[in-house]
Amino acid sequence: MTRPAGYDILFEPLRIGPVVAKNRFFQVPHCNGMGRGYPSSMAAMRGIKAEGGWGVVCTEQCDVHYSGNHPRELRLWDDKDVPYLARATDLIHEHGSLAAIELAHNGFRTGNLESRAIPLAPSLALTRGIQPITARAMDKSDIRAARRWHRTAAINARRAGFDIVYVYAGHDMTLPVHFLSRRYNQRTDEYGGSLENRVRLLRELIEDAKEAVGDTCAVAVRFGVDELIGPNGITSEDEGRDVVEMLAELPDLWDVNISNFDNDGQTARFSAEGYQEQYVKFVKSATTKPVVGVGRFTSPDTMVAMIKGGTLDFIGAARPSIADPFLPRKIEEGRFDDIRECIGCNICVAGDKASVPMRCTQNPTMGEEWRRGWHPEFIPSKDTDDTIFIIGAGPAGLEAARALGQRGYSVLLAERDRELGGRVRRESLLPGLATWGRVRDWRLGQLKRMRNVQLLPGNEITADDVLQAEMSLVAIATGARWRSDGIGRHHSAPIPGLDSIPVFTPDDIMAGRLPSGRVVVFDDDHYYMAGVITELLVAKGCEVTFVTPESLVSAFTQFTTEQRRIQRRIIELCAAVRTSTGLRGTDPGVAHLACAYTGRETEVAADAIVLVTGSVPRDELYHELQAHGATALTEAGIRRVVRVGDCLGPGIIAAAVYSGHLFARTLDTDLTDWTPYRRENVELDWDQPLPQGASHG
Repeated sequence: MTRPAGYDILFEPLRIGPVVAKNRFFQVPHCNGMGRGYPSSMAAMRGIKAEGGWGVVCTEQCDVHYSGNHPRELRLWDDKDVPYLARATDLIHEHGSLAAIELAHNGFRTGNLESRAIPLAPSLALTRGIQPITARAMDKSDIRAARRWHRTAAINARRAGFDIVYVYAGHDMTLPVHFLSRRYNQRTDEYGGSLENRVRLLRELIEDAKEAVGDTCAVAVRFGVDELIGPNGITSEDEGRDVVEMLAELPDLWDVNISNFDNDGQTARFSAEGYQEQYVKFVKSATTKPVVGVGRFTSPDTMVAMIKGGTLDFIGAARPSIADPFLPRKIEEGRFDDIRECIGCNICVAGDKASVPMRCTQNPTMGEEWRRGWHPEFIPSKDTDDTIFIIGAGPAGLEAARALGQRGYSVLLAERDRELGGRVRRESLLPGLATWGRVRDWRLGQLKRMRNVQLLPGNEITADDVLQAEMSLVAIATGARWRSDGIGRHHSAPIPGLDSIPVFTPDDIMAGRLPSGRVVVFDDDHYYMAGVITELLVAKGCEVTFVTPESLVSAFTQFTTEQRRIQRRIIELCAAVRTSTGLRGTDPGVAHLACAYTGRETEVAADAIVLVTGSVPRDELYHELQAHGATALTEAGIRRVVRVGDCLGPGIIAAAVYSGHLFARTLDTDLTDWTPYRRENVELDWDQPLPQGASHG
């Protein structure tokens, strides 16, 4: 299969200072929860991106000094940090890609809880977040030191094999952008006041890097051209444009986006593909140097339009490269239907923010490349004679069938509904979640090309059907149902009085059974479901009171960078929003609420209640089969029955997809006595002297 000629422009080599990228696909810096804590996992993940065809593969941010360190990212304080970074560049170079590193000093965006150093800022400032820490104002010697740290890190980056060295001035996160900001910089010396003064540190860091490594390494600048806060911040019409024009020809590449990361990393619920174009389009008119930008690009046609339309030279991607590390190669080979499109859910970001190896809803191998040896495109051929019966074609069942089919197993996939997809089919019809249907669509597209996989929609499978199917492995992937009794995190027992008022669950809403009038939505789930249901109900004319025991609306979405947008939207839509509040009970026409802290009760009029609390597995078929006993199963030729996905443990869609993939790889889901993946153990350094009175023994 070959690609149409119209996409050839994406595969043109392009020079970046002293180096040349083999194509226009640029995996921009992105965090991943691995960092220096899981260096082999980090390196293997980047290597897979290079294998997948990305012309440039970047690290996440890399701390240049302990006075601005981030607890879960890379670091390059001195030459001791070179070897594990060199492992990443080796893997990237194996596939002809350029390796880039994003050097950073987080200034007062970090409290330095690990290093315990007093944070640094252009002027006295409280650190970001809720830590009671104040950053001190940098004096001239501190500025000289910061330049020295960056320069030393750039030299060590070249020693580690990097081809591109970044100066990071974006996302409201680093010293250069803090000096740029009128909000943070109240200095009266040559580093404060006018824009020319405030941009001085950024200019010096670029010049220092070019002097140190510019003969062999390109020097890139990552810059947020608009903070989306109007005249109080950097805007693409004002100082964002001015900075680019002032420094236009100094770096070898401009990596431009919007700040802060909540804006740059917007979910699909709040933005469409290419949403940053309006802010970054001016940059190419201000410089002759190549420009890379992002916008959750998944469509090859959009990518071509970005280049031919004069917006970008490189197609930048973080999340699309996570969902499909082989996206460039698939476009190059004309395999457009094989592209696993990012759904824009930001579960990848959530993993990083939780300081664990990143995961992806679409790509269950993400984060498992080194520790489990999983590859996103290749999977070992079958090594048993099993035939496999999967009951339930939701995200877990679809992924299990797809991966097992790829392995060469004979698979029967049955679903009681006429349409396949399970929860992703239903949820993708809710406000803002349309892209989630890609989880179903991609897998169905793959399955329909597999002759060894038979799809049976519209079939309610019974235990007798399973026993008569003559299949040796049975996977129950029948999903979960939302609770109607209110049990969840806040309530460990059913909420009293629910029989006195109409009660609805998300399953009812998605099935088209809607309440009317005054509705209390009680959210004890704290993710997206209660919010999107509220949007739907308000659009249908309901007057909604939103109630949650958490202090924030949709509290988990702090991890997916969309919480503030969600809370603003819910406040705008609802008659009332009651946070830190539980649902104590109900009577006809009334919901009894109680403060989550004091228990103080209040009442609100309610014609109906929507409970978004917890879920329970639909595992009746599994238990029915187990009740037949081992002998009956053996006589039917069944050697194992397992539960997969939400049927095993209700969770997020990414967890269900992962569960299905894990079953396809291992043919089991039970816990084992052996460690299922490789661990990276810390090497003890016994050569360092210990405090007086301590010993190595």
